[in-house]
Amino acid sequence: MRELVRRHLGKVVGGTAVAVAATAVLVGVTLPGAGEPGGGRANAADAQQNAIAKDGVVEAAPDEGEKGIGSDPLTDAEMERAEKASVSGALRSSARDVEGDRGPQLLSTNLSEPEPTDAGAAAPRRAEVVYYDYKKDVVITKTVNVETGKVENTNTTSNAQPPPSQEELVEGAQLLIADPLGKGLKQDFKHATGKALTGPGQLQLSGMIFRKETVERVPSSLAECGKHRCLQVVTKVKKGPWIDTRALVVDLSTRSVGRLG
Repeated sequence: MRELVRRHLGKVVGGTAVAVAATAVLVGVTLPGAGEPGGGRANAADAQQNAIAKDGVVEAAPDEGEKGIGSDPLTDAEMERAEKASVSGALRSSARDVEGDRGPQLLSTNLSEPEPTDAGAAAPRRAEVVYYDYKKDVVITKTVNVETGKVENTNTTSNAQPPPSQEELVEGAQLLIADPLGKGLKQDFKHATGKALTGPGQLQLSGMIFRKETVERVPSSLAECGKHRCLQVVTKVKKGPWIDTRALVVDLSTRSVGRLG
């Protein structure tokens, strides 16, 4: 027990303390639709999958159409069309995703706000598709008219870090597990489950972008965070306790792990 208390990585937390600790860890995690892992794709999925309880009977949501109306969330068909249209041949071949494969990393797809010049109910529906290019460390935002399939605007931004996608959290957890600094995470998982931690699939993951201005001392290994894409991955044993990994930061741009404090 004393060894657990002294462990350099946070203890496996249980009982009432978990609720408090988990709340503190998850304060920076945004919800679907606000750029959280899964981003805009969760909007349509949630709208369709949520059941409506009526008189004690659970009713399935109505079937989703090909097109939404007005400010309705994007349908799956609209998101697919927007994402396909937004990745041009040049972007697909030049950009790199979180695993280093060809093509940019999709972060989110959401319904865009109407333009000031749009005419009320007749305004076209547009999707805002956000990518990260790990080759250049830039955020690429494409505005796509989902009715015509045309990209109407492209914006590229450096030193901007939207919330992470689920794919990035999985890759971050994989890097944590493989790194020597992840030793404590594996020890805590073993203590909680009796099993070895071999991959992200054994964990429930959430997390946030690491903002280096929020800490007093930033180690040299994390000095490029902000320009680079750096995450704090929050880990939880599936159907089990949280494991505190807040002191560890994953630089996805360099595929390295640093420790705070």
